[in-house]
Amino acid sequence: MDQQGFLSPGSHVVEVEGLRQAYFVAGRGPVCVAHPGGPGAAWSYLRMPLLEEHLTMVYLEPIGTGASDRLAGHPLGYSVERFSEQLNGFLAALDLVGVFLLGHSHGGFVVQKCALAHPNRIAGLILYATSAVTGQEFLQRANTQVRAFAAAHSADERMRLILKAWEAVPMIRDDVGYTQTMRDLLPVYFADPNRPDIHLKTLQEALSFVFVVGDSNPFDERSALAGLEMPALVIAGENDFICGPHWAQTLIEAIPHAEHLFVAACGHMIHVEQAKPFARAVVDFIVRHSPRT
Repeated sequence: MDQQGFLSPGSHVVEVEGLRQAYFVAGRGPVCVAHPGGPGAAWSYLRMPLLEEHLTMVYLEPIGTGASDRLAGHPLGYSVERFSEQLNGFLAALDLVGVFLLGHSHGGFVVQKCALAHPNRIAGLILYATSAVTGQEFLQRANTQVRAFAAAHSADERMRLILKAWEAVPMIRDDVGYTQTMRDLLPVYFADPNRPDIHLKTLQEALSFVFVVGDSNPFDERSALAGLEMPALVIAGENDFICGPHWAQTLIEAIPHAEHLFVAACGHMIHVEQAKPFARAVVDFIVRHSPRT
């Protein structure tokens, strides 16, 4: 199968680093490879129909999830570096050059690492609801924000489940527990989880997670990002409890000439909660910087 076949609409599998690597293609235009978060999240939550109207969206199914293979030591070994090498191997396997990488949340860590280690195939980055650094402050801020969200919506009976799920995160040890915990937590990922057009219950039922373990080292690429030469667009929701403007600022300050968009009335799922401004910003960025334009 030639590159055109590799990028034809639908589901595909290629071999990368000795593992089956699954991915899904939709749309037509400049190529944007999207890496979901988690780690261990199934890719489908990240599908972006408005981007597919203008771009060839390639949704990667990270190793350990769905039809992609698991590592030999599963659930261990899923470090940011390992995901990054898998992403680079995927670009090489399809001989993709001049493509854009979109990384959401933990996927943003992966695309940063990949772009820093293997920049030659990449035309630009969309760093979506992510950060240049994690660690103790990162976790403390998230904890504070979750509790503030619950307090602000105290009349909502779901807040008890949210706090219980948040406290259970460190104890997750299996796929079922991980998936249920994230379904219970999902309302806090939105500025307004009660908006009828979000269809929160449908999103919760569709969520699927695989329990994977990376390494215990905090992520910190601030120094390395100072040497990043490719264009980058940083997007954050102003009400994002875990990767909001404070953490987006770590990327903006680290990356030379980084562009940014802070979206009002929006949490961690901007492509759902504010889909149109999100799509406009991403398409505009890619069209302006695409080597094929």
